[in-house]
Amino acid sequence: MPKTLLQIDWLTILIIIILISFGWVNIYSTTFVNPDESIFDISKIYGKQLLWIILGVVIAVIVLALESKFFERFANIIYIVAILSLIGLFVFGKTIAGQTAWYSFGPFSIQPAEFVKTAVALALAKYISEINNDLSKFVSQLKAFAIIGIPLALIMLQPDAGSALIYLAFVIPLYREGLPQAYLSVGFLSVAIFMITLKFGFGIFAPVFVAVLIMIYLFNRKRKPRFWIYFLTLLFSLGFSYSVNFILNSVLLPHQKDRFDVIIGETNDIRGSAFNLYQSEVAIGSGGWLGKGWLKGSQTQGRFVPEQHTDYIFSTVGEEWGFLGTSAVVILFTVLIFRLFHLAERQKSQFSRVYGYSVLSVIFVHFFVNIAMVIGLFPTVGIPLPFFSYGGSGLWGFLILVLVFLKLDAKRKSLD
Repeated sequence: MPKTLLQIDWLTILIIIILISFGWVNIYSTTFVNPDESIFDISKIYGKQLLWIILGVVIAVIVLALESKFFERFANIIYIVAILSLIGLFVFGKTIAGQTAWYSFGPFSIQPAEFVKTAVALALAKYISEINNDLSKFVSQLKAFAIIGIPLALIMLQPDAGSALIYLAFVIPLYREGLPQAYLSVGFLSVAIFMITLKFGFGIFAPVFVAVLIMIYLFNRKRKPRFWIYFLTLLFSLGFSYSVNFILNSVLLPHQKDRFDVIIGETNDIRGSAFNLYQSEVAIGSGGWLGKGWLKGSQTQGRFVPEQHTDYIFSTVGEEWGFLGTSAVVILFTVLIFRLFHLAERQKSQFSRVYGYSVLSVIFVHFFVNIAMVIGLFPTVGIPLPFFSYGGSGLWGFLILVLVFLKLDAKRKSLD
C-alpha cells in the first residue's frame, strides 16, 4: 500500500478533491435553511453529502489497497454481478419520480447504474485485450456492443434515459482501438437528421438532403465513388427522418418531447416545460463576472431553480461565483479530462488503456452534457456533474471509476 501511494497520480487526486469540496460548498448553498444547524446533520441534504464524502474516503482506501490484477482477473464476474443488480431493481427496486432505479435502505438509496459504468469499462477492456484489438470483424464488434447494450437496455426499461445516454460514451474507447469510422459517421448523421427533421419537418429536410447527396456524388465522380454507398445512405436518412414523428410520439415520454421542443425553440413556456431552463439561465446570467457571493444568490436562496443541488448545480456556481467561478470549474474538468487522456495513452497494457479511455469518455460526456443542459444547448436529461452534484451513488461511482484506473496506472509506473 505505501508503495502504491507513491506511484498514484496525485495531480488527478488533487483535482478530484477540489471538485468534491467546491461541489459540497455549492450543495450547502442550495439547501441550507438555518445557519445554526450542524453541517453533519444527515437529515439535511448537505449533511448526507458530507457523509457520502467521508465514506468515499473509506472506499478510496479499499480500492487502492486491492491488487491491480484483481480488476482484470475478475472483470467478467464484476460485470455479471452488475447486470444482476440492474435486473434485481425490477423486483426489489424503489420507484422515485416514475423511475425504478434505486435500492432503498431506510433513509438512504443506492442507484446501481452509477456503479455499472465501472463494470462495463472493465468488461470492455477485458474483452478487447483478449481479442488482441481485432475490432475489424463484425462478430467482434457485435460482442463489444452487446457488453454496452445489455446494461443500456436494462436502464432504459427503468426508465432512465439520462443514465442510459452515458453508456454511449463507451463507443469512444472502441473507436480508439480500431472500430470502423463508419459507426461514428452513422451516429453523427442520425443526430443531425433527428434535430433537422425535428426543427424543419420531413417535407423540407428530404429534398435538401437528396440535393446535397447528388452534389457530393457529382463532385466525386473522378474518384469513382461507389453508388451503392450513396444509395444506402439516402435510404437510411430518409427512413430515419420519416420515423422522427414516431419516435417523438411513441418512444419519448411527453416531458422528454417537451424538452426537445424547448431546445429547438418550438415552445417558450417559462411557467411549464421551459421553467427549469429559464430559471437556470437567469441564475447564471445574474452572477456577472464575480458573482453575488456565497449564500447571496437570489435565485439559489429563493429555491427558484428545481433540482439545483443535483442536475442544475452549475447554475449555483454561475450566480454566486460568477464567470470567474464557472470558468474555474470548466478549467478543472478540462485539465482532469486531458490528464486522464495522457494517462490512458501512456499505458503499456491494452487492458489499462481501454479502461482509461472508458473513464475519460464517461467523465467527458457527463461534463459536456450537464453543462450544455444547464445553459440550454441540450435537453434536460437528468445527468449529474461528476464529483460535484449531490448524490452518494454518483460520488462513489465516479470515485471507484477513476481510482481503479489510477491503481492500474500506478502498477504501470512501478514496472518502469
